[in-house]
Amino acid sequence: NMKKKLLYIFTLSCFLVNAQTFVSTTPENKNVILEEFTGINCGYCPDGHLVAQDYQDLHPDDVVLIKIHTGGYAVPQGSDPDYQTSFGAAIEAQSDVIGYPAGTVNRHLFPGMEQGGGTAMSRGQWAAAGDIILSELSPVNTWGSAEIDLANNTLTVDVQVYYTGSQTISTNSLHVAVLQNNVEGYQSGASLNPTNILPNGNYNHQQILRHLMTGQWGDNIDS
Repeated sequence: NMKKKLLYIFTLSCFLVNAQTFVSTTPENKNVILEEFTGINCGYCPDGHLVAQDYQDLHPDDVVLIKIHTGGYAVPQGSDPDYQTSFGAAIEAQSDVIGYPAGTVNRHLFPGMEQGGGTAMSRGQWAAAGDIILSELSPVNTWGSAEIDLANNTLTVDVQVYYTGSQTISTNSLHVAVLQNNVEGYQSGASLNPTNILPNGNYNHQQILRHLMTGQWGDNIDS
């Protein structure tokens, strides 16, 4: 949960998750959405993957990771896989990324932690920024469920939001992101994250952004 952007994430993997109960009406603290800008030709990016995963492991119910393959290091060479999307470049541009790996925490600006002057931060800052977000009360809760129809190749998502408090900003947007886990492929610098190296030597990519069902900047929520 976050003030300016509400992100509900559905991860596609080798299994389906049963629908949760409907949205809670009890005030809760915010969750962390760590969007990591990465690429298969970025030699230090696997260390970023490891830093992000270690942080999520500390807060498994409150931290969501999104790997956004974008920028020059994400351009495939030869037969390498292409994990880029039509959304990544714009998200990266508004974050003021100047080096990889970089990441944003809830697209929030943390003065003194930024790489350039925007929301992008180097991996050494992600945990500290995340801890700040986790300590803040959220004005809104989200709930969602997803149903996959394999016969018709369709994904149907239902989302509920419930406002538990007030806020000073005038508009909110809802984002529904589709991620994919356990994608086998090439990755430069894979040895920096050995837990993601498969027995055959390939890299096991996780939390890859595949699609934003609500478009580049989300759906506005009617007050």
